[in-house]
Amino acid sequence: MRPLRTRRFAFLTALLGVITPGLAGDFFIRDGDRVVFLGDSITEQRLYTTYIEAYALTRHPTWKLSFRNVGWGGDTSWLRQRAHPDEKALFAADGTSQQKMVEDSVGRGLRRDVLPLKPTVLTVKFGMNDHSYQPFREDIFRAYVRSQTEIAKVLKGQGARVAFLTPQPIEDKRPDPDKDVRNQSLRRFSDGLKEVCSREGETFVDQFDPYMAIMLRERASDPAALIGGGDAVHPGPIGHTLMAWAILKSLGATPLVSRAEVDYGAKKATSSQCRVENLKVADGTVSFDRLDEALPMPIDPRAEAVLKLAPVLPDLDLYELRITGLPPGNYELSIDGELAAKASAEQLAKGLNLAVQDSPITKQAQQVLELVFKKNNQFFHRWRSVQLFEFPGWAQSPEAEKQRTAELARLDQQIAGTEAEIDIARKPKSRHFELKRAGQ
Repeated sequence: MRPLRTRRFAFLTALLGVITPGLAGDFFIRDGDRVVFLGDSITEQRLYTTYIEAYALTRHPTWKLSFRNVGWGGDTSWLRQRAHPDEKALFAADGTSQQKMVEDSVGRGLRRDVLPLKPTVLTVKFGMNDHSYQPFREDIFRAYVRSQTEIAKVLKGQGARVAFLTPQPIEDKRPDPDKDVRNQSLRRFSDGLKEVCSREGETFVDQFDPYMAIMLRERASDPAALIGGGDAVHPGPIGHTLMAWAILKSLGATPLVSRAEVDYGAKKATSSQCRVENLKVADGTVSFDRLDEALPMPIDPRAEAVLKLAPVLPDLDLYELRITGLPPGNYELSIDGELAAKASAEQLAKGLNLAVQDSPITKQAQQVLELVFKKNNQFFHRWRSVQLFEFPGWAQSPEAEKQRTAELARLDQQIAGTEAEIDIARKPKSRHFELKRAGQ
């Protein structure tokens, strides 16, 4: 029998390999969708949700899409922060009474914050607050399962497609996060969610296991390693990018942005999901114009360390260039006159992934990401500061309500303007590629 350490690594490798790219056409989000992200403070951070949104917008630049985030810190599947049920009574109630309480709480929360947005697609991410940061409790678990089931039924009744997401693990400074009783409780809540999805015919997304597998792998070499950034419950951009990676793959996201191949000897090009024109090949130089159907998925600069933790690029972000038959030597690639990569003839023959190389193309993708963050912050202010709460210092009066209505209209116009900027920024542009010998 193999040693325990070897067997554990074999398990982790297999677990990380469970998530495989979806087939073309299987992506959960479709043209024309209105996507809503529902969840707790981790959703309210507007990180993993923004990365998912940026992927969909850059990969499908002609699709008409809208995205809204209604995450609320401290919330639970019974929508604690929106309906404020008596939780002690909720957990102690018999089945009939608990069902009535859940229907009331979930119904009121969805009617206020979700249904007015008329979503066609939702992701629902609860469980972190639900388990109450303690060993598994059956009474809370019953309320969680019943509440997630009620969310599924209400949203299904509205004709929406729903993906239920597990929480990610808690990441404290300990070498064995899988032995943390809170994570063991979260695992059981995640298993319960899987059963809900199977019973209700909804999409289940497990980000708990892939995230935990990476944590265990990193702790094996460094017991003090922290992978997510942020705090134990709220990851930073690195952890949220891991979450987005797991979620997108489970939702059928595919890796290929586009691929261009140039045969130097034959002086011809082939391409996939892009168009190559004006090819010129001579004396160790290659130049052409390339118009892609999509932009690379932008990686948050604060999260670049994630590329060493998970196969984010090969799984989600392949923007490829391959040039075969070049004379031996080292070469420099420029895009629109800006140096983008240095590579040998051998490396170019194998192919380069330019998805995160600094270039006008990735700068354009980063502009999309920045605009998406801007729009999401604008909507959050509109929803939480204006729609739901009175302005500081304003009295409750007909005049105040008129001002609130006018401010909502102004903010709606502001958000629409940013969305128009996004639609322009995500359209690919024809780019001029030029490859020359290094130092030439």
